[in-house]
Amino acid sequence: MVNVATLLLLRHGRTTANADGGLAGRQPVELDETGRGQATAVGERLKGLPLAAVVTSPLIRCRQTLELALPGAEPVVEEGLIECGYGAWEGQPLKKLAKEPLWPVVQQHPSAAVFPEGESMAAMSARAVAAVRAWDARISAEHGPEAVWLACSHGDVIKAIVADALGVHLDLFQRIVADPASVTAIRYTSLRPFLVRLNDTGGDLAGLVPPARKRRRRATRATDSDAAVGGGAGAVR
Repeated sequence: MVNVATLLLLRHGRTTANADGGLAGRQPVELDETGRGQATAVGERLKGLPLAAVVTSPLIRCRQTLELALPGAEPVVEEGLIECGYGAWEGQPLKKLAKEPLWPVVQQHPSAAVFPEGESMAAMSARAVAAVRAWDARISAEHGPEAVWLACSHGDVIKAIVADALGVHLDLFQRIVADPASVTAIRYTSLRPFLVRLNDTGGDLAGLVPPARKRRRRATRATDSDAAVGGGAGAVR
C-alpha cells in the first residue's frame, strides 16, 4: 500500500460563517481569528512534507488557509473542489434551515437532496471524486508512487470523497466528520482506495510520507492493493 501516491485532504480553517452558525456555501466568507490560527498550526504539521502538488478550491477561505499553512506553495485552483452549491440556502442560519422540509432529506437521504437554485449533493460528490482521482493519477504518473500531494477543500466535499474511498453510499456520508483545518489521507490503488487518516487535527503527519522503495523483483499490480491481514505494522521509518 505504500507504493502508491498519498492524497492529503485539508479542510479550510474556521470562518466567520462557521462561528456565527451560518451556511457559507460559495459566498466569499473569510477565515476568522481562530481559523487563521488553525491554518498556521496545520502548517507546522505539514512543514517538511515533500508535496508534489497543492490544489485548492477557488473559494477565498481555502486560499487563505494555504497562504498561512504553506506560504511557499503555488496552489493550483481546481473547480471540482469547490463547495457544494447550496443555492438559496447560502447565507442562511443553520437553525433556520433545520426547519426546512429539505433538511431531513439532507440528513438521512443526501443522495436525493437537490438544493433550491443550487446543486445536488450527488453531483457535488461525483465531480469532487472525479477531480481528486484525476489529479492522483496525474501526480502518480509524473512524480511516482512515493508522491504526496495536498488538496484543500470543504467539509461536505471532503466527506463525500471519504465516503467514496470507503465504498459506502452517499446516504451514509453524514456519519463522517471533517473539522476545520483537519487532515484526511487517502491512497488510491489499482484495486481500491485506503483511508489512512481521518479528521486528524493534531497528529504527526511525517509518517504519511512513504519510505523510499527498495529494489525488488517485479511484483503484480495487486500487491499494492492488498490489505495487511492482521492490521500490519503501520508506518515504518
